[in-house]
This record gives sequence, C-alpha cells and structure tokens, in this order.
Amino acid sequence: MSRFTRRGLLKTGAAAGVLAATGVPAAAMAKRGGTLRLGIAGANTSDSWDGRTHSDSYMIMLGHGTVFDCLTEVNAAGELVGELAESWEASPDAITWTFNLRKGVTFHNGKPFGADDVIESLQMHTAEGAKSAAKPIVASITEMKKLGEHQVQFTLAAGNADFPYLLSDYHILMFPAGQIEEAIAKGIGTGMYKVESFDPGVRAVVSRVDGHYKDGKAGWFDSIEQIAINDSSARMNALMTGQVDAVNRVDFKTEALLKANPGVEIFEVTGNQHFTFPMLTNTDPYSNVNVRKALKYGINRQEMVDKILLGHGAIGNDHPIGPANQFYHSELEQLEYDPDKASFYLKEAGMDSINVDLSAANAAFPGAVDAAQLYQASASAAGININVTQEPDDGYWSNVWLKKPWCACYWSGRATEDWMFSTAYESGVPWNDSHWENARFQELLITGRAELDTDKRREIYHEMQALMSAEGGTIVPMYANYVDAHSTKLANSGTIGNLWQMDGSRISERWWFA
Repeated sequence: MSRFTRRGLLKTGAAAGVLAATGVPAAAMAKRGGTLRLGIAGANTSDSWDGRTHSDSYMIMLGHGTVFDCLTEVNAAGELVGELAESWEASPDAITWTFNLRKGVTFHNGKPFGADDVIESLQMHTAEGAKSAAKPIVASITEMKKLGEHQVQFTLAAGNADFPYLLSDYHILMFPAGQIEEAIAKGIGTGMYKVESFDPGVRAVVSRVDGHYKDGKAGWFDSIEQIAINDSSARMNALMTGQVDAVNRVDFKTEALLKANPGVEIFEVTGNQHFTFPMLTNTDPYSNVNVRKALKYGINRQEMVDKILLGHGAIGNDHPIGPANQFYHSELEQLEYDPDKASFYLKEAGMDSINVDLSAANAAFPGAVDAAQLYQASASAAGININVTQEPDDGYWSNVWLKKPWCACYWSGRATEDWMFSTAYESGVPWNDSHWENARFQELLITGRAELDTDKRREIYHEMQALMSAEGGTIVPMYANYVDAHSTKLANSGTIGNLWQMDGSRISERWWFA
C-alpha cells in the first residue's frame, strides 16, 4: 500500500488531486457493456441510502463507488486522490483546508453539484440526534465557509494532516442540498450508477449514468444487480453455478471447491481487516482490567488463524493497527495463549473462576460462531467459562453490536492510524464498541493527530498500540486477508485495492467483462 507521510500530504495533496482526480486510471483494455451480478454478504432489512448508517459490506459497496461519491478517494494503489474534490491545500499548521470542487457534476435528479451540497452533506453527521460513525471527523470542523460555487474552506479545531484522507470515509457521501431526505429515500447521488430498484436486505439494481464525469476512466458495466446472500454456502454456490459473477467473503471451508472450478478465480489481498471480540468496559465484569487481562491470555490466537482463517491472515495483538499501516508496531511483545497467566489475573481480580456470555453470529465475520467456541474451549483451562450465544445474522449490527456486553465484530481497518483510532477508540465516539477509557491514550490521540514529525508520530502510535494491547477492552485475535472470488469472465487492471473488501468496495467502478 502506498503511504503518504503527513508532511508530504500537505505539500502534494493538491497535485495528487489534479493529476489523478478521479482516483481511477483509464484501463487500456477495459470495455463497456453487460450486467454485473454480485452476491454480497452483509445485508440487512434495515439498510438504507443514509450513508451515516452504513456499517457492512453490502451498503458500503452500493454507497461510495456506485450510487454516491465522496470528496476524496483512496485508489487501488493505495494513493489518496480526488473524487468530487479536484484539489486541496492546507495552511502550514494543517488547521485550515481549502478544497476546489469538480465543475460540471450533476446529481441523478439533474441538480448541479457545488459547495452548498458539501456543507449540508457534512452537517448531516453532527445534526441533533444523528447517529453517525463519521461524527468525530465532522465534529473536528469548527467552521465551513463557501468561498465560491466550487470552493469550500474548512477550519479545524486543531491541526490534522490526515484530514483529506478522512473525507474519503464511506459514511461521508455527498447529497444534494435542500433535498437530502428525498435523496436518502430514493438514492440520489453523483455516482456512476443511478438506482432503478432497491429492496433492503434483498436486492438492488442500478444502471450506468450517461455523460458521467468519470467516462472513459471507470464504470464499465451497463448495469449492476447486487443480490444479498448472507449465507456463506449459498453465496459460494451462486458463484460456482454461474448465478452471480463475483462474491465477497470466501468461505474457507469451500475454498478447495472454488479453486477446482475452472470458471472461478479467488483474489486475495493483505490489508488491515481484523476480527475482534469487544467488551463493554463500562459494564461489570469487564470494567476490571485484570478480568480483561485474563481474557487476553485465555485465547489461542494461532489456533484461530489456523482453523478459522485457514492460514489467510496473521495473529493479532489486541490493537487495531494492521501490517499495512505506516506505524504498525511490529516489535510489540506478542500476547500468547497462557492459561496460567489468565488464571493469575483472574485471581488478581478476586476470582477463582468466572462465567461470561459471548454473543456471536457469522454476520460478524465468517466463522465467528466457530471462533467463539474455540475461545470457549481454550479459556476453560483458566477457569473462564464462556457461554456462547449464537445470535441471528439479520439485525446483528443493530441488535447485538454496541448493545450486548461482549460480542464478535470485524473492522476493515483504516488507511491511517488516527483514522482508525478516532473512529473506534476516541472517547465518546458512536462506534467506540468497548467504551474503554484511558487518559494517556486520549492525550496521545490528540497529540498524534497534529504531529508532523515522522519519528515523533511513530513513538506516539507505538505507545498507543502498547496501551491498548495491555489494558484495552477489545480482543483482536487475528488480522484477516480480504479473500473474494469472481468469474473468469471478469477482468481488472491488475492492481486490487486493500482498504476494503472487493477492490476497496469499488469493483462496480474498476472492473469489466473481459
């Protein structure tokens, strides 16, 4: 993954936005035509076009990169480029950012895109009662100023050299000003595909927009049918029998069958995706740091990589910064499975044994229920009795995650350390799924955000990873590669993005029929 230093980003962000403004290079061999049929996991009957609510792969793929656009984009090569923003520049302290917007862009209802749309689309995330995972990103903006129809200036509460990266967040979609409710109801964006039909949790059909600003650079299919197939076996079978052209989240148990099929290819990339077991640390017994330490030593990480990922990943160390991040702490002492240590910390908490409930569903990640059962078996040797509660897949993210005291979860990771930490671990943010509070961690988070010296940033982010690993409320047993599969009828540029599943969740834009 290509990496910008923050200082480099301050100097070159505008140039990058100009030179590769659409985020996707023209593919010399690409040709237009056909209907792409996708079988995608991660759908829910509560799905909507409100980007603030997007939390799983199905709507992330339909949102940014299909029906809607963001201001910036991380392209397949891992480089930050412009999307609806053509270029940007910052003040030396990274507090004031000026974005120049692309001209000649229209929404699917014909409304021209401009500065007012940007401002209203961002204000959605901090509106009263809004439950948006991107709220901490937008809340850092103290002033939004329209400098012209196609120029917006943002003033931040404190310097943040990652700010252009953050505006590529898949929650921060651009909606038409004054028509946001209608746009959410109907799916009105500026993306390459407009909505023809949408049955939440079931199926969506979109068609190519003529005269789009990305013409000749992306968007090769005439139409796309995205089918919700949450069941892993059904999803793999749909690909092998030709009912769909591509699927996400390959079921490792059927991987051999996929490989034996001459009409199917598996594509795998290493990114920052990690599978987790967050516990609510404001709830007993997880409020006790010694209980958390006992749980950390009670899990056999290597066994999970071997049996759940079948080798498609690496062991985690109870923090969310992955091997594709710039400041990944590879020298941090690895937490190992040690029932004696787990038992020791349990006694430090004043207990000889403990009974806890762990909620899991395969909607959390493929094999989550099996992983929870492996955890149950390994922890029992330390007197930790885990009762695994298998939850329904449908509604898992709305009914279990953030609500049950301990559950299974997955995170795609983020392109920068601050983006990941501020999304899921900053005090008070909506997606802080452990509610872990540590004053030193929060202090470092604010300091690291504005620090431009690379060596100092490395020290800051290494200390934050160490704090989380030792005391945090999230078990991160493994990093999981993105393993998806497609029909040999499909082709791509040869560079596959690793920020999200399915080529950065932009297969709709970047692929074509061979």
